[in-house]
Amino acid sequence: MQNKSVLVPLDASPGVSRYATLAAALRARVVSGEWPPGTALPAESLLASEHQVALGTMRRALELLVADGLVERLQGRGTFVRQGISGASMLRFFRFDTGSTEVPRSRIVSRQRVAAPAGAARRLGLATGEAVLRLLRVRLLAERPCLLEEIWLPLDLFGALAEGSTAEWDDLLYPMFARRCGVHVHRAVDEIGFGVLTASQAGHLELAAGHPCVLVQRAAHDLAGRCVEWRTTRGDAHAFHYTVTIT
Repeated sequence: MQNKSVLVPLDASPGVSRYATLAAALRARVVSGEWPPGTALPAESLLASEHQVALGTMRRALELLVADGLVERLQGRGTFVRQGISGASMLRFFRFDTGSTEVPRSRIVSRQRVAAPAGAARRLGLATGEAVLRLLRVRLLAERPCLLEEIWLPLDLFGALAEGSTAEWDDLLYPMFARRCGVHVHRAVDEIGFGVLTASQAGHLELAAGHPCVLVQRAAHDLAGRCVEWRTTRGDAHAFHYTVTIT
């Protein structure tokens, strides 16, 4: 049986509102794993009683967590810890003429335990040389390679993926991260740039060396805000397609 948290009355810091202090306390309960992703939070009245605050204060605190994307309100059901993102497909930046509408298939080209180079270490918040897992992955549509991904993962979180066959890995990594490693990707930031493919990179995509490519660099974060994945995705720049609606 899970132990119930021992709560004490809130003591807001000078200049910090009571509901903001309460929101931080609720966030800590989520991050600690007391309320895992997908869990329904207790009723607002019960939470207010536990934390010894007015119901209105509790509602304002929950509104902050909703605005942060940590929890979501489902009409008629209650407030739930968000499940996190399932993948946020890189294919939204491209339009490949394959006629396929299926989820792209994945092939792990290589998996290595390595010392983190400076760039990856900085993005992951690690010391240079700290152990990481480096993956090289090809995404395929209709059996044609379309994206090449270099993925860096902290070994202390993803040690379970360092052993065994990669042949049975899921095509979508984030649900697998949650199931096998207990790591839930809560948000991701993508930066788009352009470059050219090296001979090795081009070979994986069946393109010529020096072919122009789109670079999508992603930092993915867990519920606590830690960067748990640093990824660089490369694809044919001639297939780049991105639409933004402005209202």
